[in-house]
Order: sequence, then structure tokens, then C-alpha cells
Amino acid sequence: LSGLVGSEMCIRDSVHAEPVEALREASTSSARTVSVAHSRTPNHSSSMSTRSISFMDRVINTIEWLAAIFVGIVALNIFVAVVLRKFFDTSIPDAYDFGRMLLGILIFWGIAATSYRGGHITVDLVWTAAGPRMRRAIDIFATLVLLLVVAVQTAMLFDKVRLTYTDNVLTYDMNIPTWPFYAVAWAGDVSAVILIAVRTWRLIFHPELLHDEHVEEKVSE
Repeated sequence: LSGLVGSEMCIRDSVHAEPVEALREASTSSARTVSVAHSRTPNHSSSMSTRSISFMDRVINTIEWLAAIFVGIVALNIFVAVVLRKFFDTSIPDAYDFGRMLLGILIFWGIAATSYRGGHITVDLVWTAAGPRMRRAIDIFATLVLLLVVAVQTAMLFDKVRLTYTDNVLTYDMNIPTWPFYAVAWAGDVSAVILIAVRTWRLIFHPELLHDEHVEEKVSE
């Protein structure tokens, strides 16, 4: 009889324990589901900032690749002109006009490439003697001055493009209009303004995203 009573109590305890265990498992699984869903929920502000930064980087890389392509075009034009003159006693029609206009295009697109990277020649006598905060202030001020100068230069170059188009200036040999070359050079100046503006914004808000020689000081600050 005592054995029967003991087995009945064990059965009752197991029957009551099963719902409790089921509730515990259900609560644990629901908590895991909530934590996984919370971890998978995107942070819209961080994703938007990451998208804007990646878009800026793509624009910067595109402009730098275009500048590199123009370097190759200028070098190819010089090489072909020299080979034709040396070995075949001839030359490319309008080689001189093409050369000087391509060189102008290269200069303005080079300004765009070097202005963002900080690769142009600078004098850092005051900058090296200053502290971290003063260095950052000097960098921001210098970049703002550069932005103003290049913006005024871009406006003046657009006026030159307009006048060349209005006057219908042509090349000497093939009578090709020269205003498209000036327009491409002006586009390089516009790209320089964009990159300098991006550099200014990153100097103020995200100095760690720059890739110049002073980035360590900006990050440490």
C-alpha cells in the first residue's frame, strides 16, 4: 500500500512539474527571440551616416581615378607625338593644341586629387610648433581659405568656358571647337571644390576619416 501511495505521489509530482518546465522553456525561448530581434533591428542613424560616408568615398575615388586617367592621356599624347616625329617624320594634327589643353585639364583635376589628400606642398613651421587644438584650428582655417580660393577660380573658369564657346575658338589644323576641353577642365575645378568641402566637413566632424599625413594628430585629439 505504501508503495502504491509513493508511486501515485511521484506521478502527481511529475504531472505538476511538466507544465512548470514547459513554461520555463517557453519564457526562455521568447527571451532569446526578443534578444535576437533586438540585435537584428537596424540603427537607422548609424546606417544613414555609413551610407553617406561610403557615398563620399566613392565620389572621391571616382574623381581620383579620372585624374589618373588624364595623366595617362597626357603621357600617351606626348609619347605618340615623339615617336611619330622621330621615326616617321610626321606629327599628330593639332598636337600642340591638344597637348596644352590636356595639360590644363590635368592641372585642374590634379588640384582636385591633391586638395583632399593634403598632398600639395605645404609649409608647416607654425603647425609643428603648435599644440593639438591649434593644429586642428590651423588645418580648418587653411582648408576654408583654400575652398574660397578654388571656388572663386571655378567661377572665373566658367566665364572662360562661356567666352570660348561664344567666340567659337577652334584648333589650328582640324578646326575642332576648344570649349569642350575647357569645360572638362572646369569640371575638374568643380570636383576640387566638392572634395575640399568634404575635407572641411571631415576635418570638423570626422578627422579620423582623412588619409593625410596629419591624421594621427587629429585622431589623438
